[in-house]
Amino acid sequence: MPTTPTPPSTPAEERSDGPTGNPPRNRSAVRSLLRLWPYVRPVRARLLTAAVVAVVASCTGLVIPLVLKWIVDGPVADRDTGGVWLGALYLLLLGCAEAVLFGLRRWLVARPLAGVEASMRAGLYRHLQRLPVAFHDRWPSGQLLSRGTTDLMLVRMFLAFPLTFLLVNSVTIVVGVVIMLDQEWTLGLVLLAPALPVMVVCWLFEKRYSQVARQAQDQVGDLTTLVEESVLGIRIIKGFGRHRSQALAFRDLSRTLRGTELAKARLLAAIFAAIITLPELAVGAALVLGTVQVADGELSAGTLVAFLSTALALRWPVESIGFLLAMSQEAATATERYFEVMDAEPESGTAVPAGALPAARAATAPPRTPAARPAPERGPEPTPAPAPATPTTGTTPAPTTVPGNPDVPETREAPAAPAAPATPTTGTTPSNPDAPGATDIPSNPAVPGPPAVAVVRATPVTPVVGGLRFDAVRFRYPDAPEDSAPVLDLVDLHVRPGETMALVGGTGSGKTTLTALVPRLHEVTEGRITLDGVDITRMPRATLRELVAVAFEEPTLFSASVGENVLMGAGGHAGAAELARALAVAQADFVHSLPHGTDTQVGEQGLSLSGGQRQRLALARAVVGSPRFLVLDDPLSALDVHTEALVEAALRRVLAGTTALVVAHRPSTVLLADRVALLSGGRITAVGTHHELLRTNAEYAWLMSGAADTAERATEADTEPSDRRPRAAGPTAPDETPDATGPADGTSTRPGRTKDTTTEGTGR
Repeated sequence: MPTTPTPPSTPAEERSDGPTGNPPRNRSAVRSLLRLWPYVRPVRARLLTAAVVAVVASCTGLVIPLVLKWIVDGPVADRDTGGVWLGALYLLLLGCAEAVLFGLRRWLVARPLAGVEASMRAGLYRHLQRLPVAFHDRWPSGQLLSRGTTDLMLVRMFLAFPLTFLLVNSVTIVVGVVIMLDQEWTLGLVLLAPALPVMVVCWLFEKRYSQVARQAQDQVGDLTTLVEESVLGIRIIKGFGRHRSQALAFRDLSRTLRGTELAKARLLAAIFAAIITLPELAVGAALVLGTVQVADGELSAGTLVAFLSTALALRWPVESIGFLLAMSQEAATATERYFEVMDAEPESGTAVPAGALPAARAATAPPRTPAARPAPERGPEPTPAPAPATPTTGTTPAPTTVPGNPDVPETREAPAAPAAPATPTTGTTPSNPDAPGATDIPSNPAVPGPPAVAVVRATPVTPVVGGLRFDAVRFRYPDAPEDSAPVLDLVDLHVRPGETMALVGGTGSGKTTLTALVPRLHEVTEGRITLDGVDITRMPRATLRELVAVAFEEPTLFSASVGENVLMGAGGHAGAAELARALAVAQADFVHSLPHGTDTQVGEQGLSLSGGQRQRLALARAVVGSPRFLVLDDPLSALDVHTEALVEAALRRVLAGTTALVVAHRPSTVLLADRVALLSGGRITAVGTHHELLRTNAEYAWLMSGAADTAERATEADTEPSDRRPRAAGPTAPDETPDATGPADGTSTRPGRTKDTTTEGTGR
């Protein structure tokens, strides 16, 4: 089988506008088909041999009229029976030779062209794997599927039949015309009279048919997309009773495709009518004129028979022009559609120079120390004093637990009351307010604890080079307008080696987009991301994705066994022991109760499993390879609280040996992390521990306390008694107690529960 060559590049002005866009401009069908040459070149010898054999076979058929002339003017005129039988034998041998040669031609092209089709299909599949995620976001899957099936079938059919017979028929027509002109030039000119009208008709047909053929093939892709979506979403369709609307949508697309195919049929009918009628009229005129010449003695009967036999032998080459041109146009359109995908720019990947990757990359993450997860601190109490803050204790907190660490970006919420300093009750080291590392943390008036402004000072720490670092990262989707606001804007974040960082933010804040940048599913617009100090754009993608494992919020499983789906995250070096460990971490023991255990086939998209089961298998796939870096996008969202607690307990052991970035929406998931980063408005607005941010950041406390639901119901609550309105809870650490400045309504501030201790007056 021939290897897949590198397809030639395409000028930008000749490319299509998109998956169902207009055909490329300034390119003829011939130029489109010439792009197949790199794929055909490895089998050119057999194709050329097959073409020569076909030409010989076709020309052999033109010898038959000459034998007929010899029989009529010779044995028949001389009443020689033996000569007639000899002529019949010649005709039989010529017919057998023609059949054998055409059979040999088909044998010569069958195997290599099947290899060309397979090679192109494999090249398309490999290229699809290398294309960026942004490409797959734009293109419907049905359009890609039709290019890999229907379009390549049309290309193979063109290479097998029209490509050869356009040459064979052209040679046959030229040789036949020469023979007829040699026999009787006047009759030959009569037969050549329709040549110019036929060529004009063919030119008009090619121009119109190419547009209709492209439209039909795009509509096939749209129909394929609809069928695929209906099959994958059959549960939604049945659950909402939408089978009728889907059937109507399918019927509309089918009718549209039917109309386009009928338009193609009308064009084919028109060209067939023209290229059959005009030559037949010429043959009739030549027959009348030849008969007159025979009657006048100017032409022998044998010559007239040979002339008419040659003309009839040319009927098939002439009449086949219509569908050969149609097949060629469909193949040219299929080639354009194929190269629309192949011309798409793949993911860039450059190798790191030798020795650039630090040795620490291959080492395991350092174990966590007790200081990495500090004990909860009590919320600071306000101390009215006109002078600057004075510490009440002399202890110095560990640098890793101070919210004012250098990882906090300069963009922060404005303090509610900058003129009101406060003295924290927890131990801080007196320092110069202008010293490096000092951070003003805004207050949260909705959450009990801090005053208007709490100034926490941290001793300067030496920046850590390793781990995962986002450095002034800005990202805008490739198809977004250039003047649109970026999804992520100057994100600065450092996840230290061996640390787990929780990423918290509102819906649509860019959390999933940020996590997709780490394995380079998208490319950053500005800035850079480093792993252990090495820019990820300098790493080969294979190396990067060996270092980073990802578990997405929406788990995807493949039509394979449970074990194969999980071990997909290990790169082939893991075995049964690693599989069992990963399943245990993800609390996926349910696989052992499946009919064939880990060898059970889960089916397409894993839809035979529940959402929680799929999510646990996706989590097992992420941890099975013991990755150096782990990116989890809300990995526990589909689990019940009991299973979630078991998974979290096992996941803590895994996170202790890796550097992790975890998207979290619930306090229970946040508590897995050493620190928390708040993503708001496309920027990191706060970094600290869970308890620190609860006390000091209003937005974070609002997200963690469920106040979002309260705000959404605020307008409805305006018509209810005030004591029936939901009360916002300000969660604190589990071992904390509400301080004196707690909520006035008596709401508990413990995470995970909201207990109203006020007297109910509404009878609830």
